[in-house]
Amino acid sequence: MKVAPSILSADFANLERDVKLVESLGADWIHIDAMDGQFVPNLTLGANIVSALRPVTKLPLDCHLMVKDPENLVEAFATAGADYISVHVEATQHIHRLIQQIKELGVKAGVVINPGTPVSAIEPVLDMVDLVLVMTVNPGFGGQKFIPSTLGKMKELAALREKHDYHYLIEVDGGINEQTAAECAAVGVDVAVAGSYVYNSSDIEKAIQSIKRA
Repeated sequence: MKVAPSILSADFANLERDVKLVESLGADWIHIDAMDGQFVPNLTLGANIVSALRPVTKLPLDCHLMVKDPENLVEAFATAGADYISVHVEATQHIHRLIQQIKELGVKAGVVINPGTPVSAIEPVLDMVDLVLVMTVNPGFGGQKFIPSTLGKMKELAALREKHDYHYLIEVDGGINEQTAAECAAVGVDVAVAGSYVYNSSDIEKAIQSIKRA
């Protein structure tokens, strides 16, 4: 399983240091959470953080837009150097067009579903996307507890991928640790986002490797 440490849990005063640290210890991607204080009740990182980090890491920058009207921001994130841009189906009325827009910008496109959103809401775009992100907590804050019922959605997405020969990666975000990562891997998940479990660990390398082994 790939590990994408979320810099939401990093030390913002030493962001370059913390990104380079997890890269040196085996991280596969860097996960960047953009929140606008409207779609979710928190305000965090913008495209300027992506452009600042792009020169200091070779890892893919996995940008998760938890924002209202994401179509207004995807070009800025693409220009800043994002490798993946993932958008919530709940945040736009035009998810098909938005996925097209991201791909036309030369960036890999992901679609995100909240814990209360069924897989059926994104079935019409599964043939288009490179990534499906299943939120395993309600978005907005780090350090929340994993919601077990989301495992059914991961299993469903894995079955649809096999049935239709789709090519998306399945990613999970929220409450990830060694145990929950193993549960997700068992139902077909490819990428795990981990923030506090990695950055708050006394042994960051051990934390990363425990998820990779899942």
